[in-house]
Amino acid sequence: AACRDNEDLRHFAERLEALGQDWPLDNARRIYRKIGDREKYLALRSRRMEYGVDYHDLATFHWEHGDREQALAVAHEGMKKAKGRMDELRAFLADRARESGDRGGYLDLQFAQATQPLTLASYKAFRKLCKAEEWPTYEPKMETALERAWAGERLRIHMHRAEYDRAIGILSSMRYPDSRYGDDDLLKIAAQLEEKFPEQVLAFYMSGLGRLDQNMQREVYAQKAKIAQKVRHMWLDVIKAPEKWEALAKQIKTGNLR
Repeated sequence: AACRDNEDLRHFAERLEALGQDWPLDNARRIYRKIGDREKYLALRSRRMEYGVDYHDLATFHWEHGDREQALAVAHEGMKKAKGRMDELRAFLADRARESGDRGGYLDLQFAQATQPLTLASYKAFRKLCKAEEWPTYEPKMETALERAWAGERLRIHMHRAEYDRAIGILSSMRYPDSRYGDDDLLKIAAQLEEKFPEQVLAFYMSGLGRLDQNMQREVYAQKAKIAQKVRHMWLDVIKAPEKWEALAKQIKTGNLR
């Protein structure tokens, strides 16, 4: 902010470069790129080519300077060698594939982007990209990616696809979320499945009660009271077995006499 012109910026970059440490060198490299010093930028850039963002930085530099073949070569090399976050690099190559009319390459890159990691949002976005005749090619691959996804995202995707049998199987393997880090979507999904799978949803709610005969903080009592309310709703309104609730309520009161 104190630099008034490119000469000031160059002086600042040289001071940063002289420190010889990673963070100052990264900033020096950005400054050299900004002021158009190709030689200095490339010299510093070549010192570290390890992560996806490194290759993306160099690829976009070549692209902006009209060396498009070199830019693509760097990007493809990065896809093979780079570590860490690859989102920007995949997006760069996907844009180039779309511009060149390579629909297959574009979709392959977008699929890789959507499944690293797979979420409901990325699933819906990729599904929207595919034409009706293209989706059958990617649907089996999506199933494989779905198996590797986080349980909460798998649950959301199965609910989105109205695959309720698969959704309840995942919900049954999960515990009721802690209210401090709770997942409201998870509870909303459980509520949607109450009528179809009452026993499994009841078991999911019960998993949040834990032990009811030990001293806890007031906020924990409050959370468990809300969970007990859901259990009561299941026994009375859904399963229609009030005697089951009465037995549990008696157990809760007996366990908390003190």
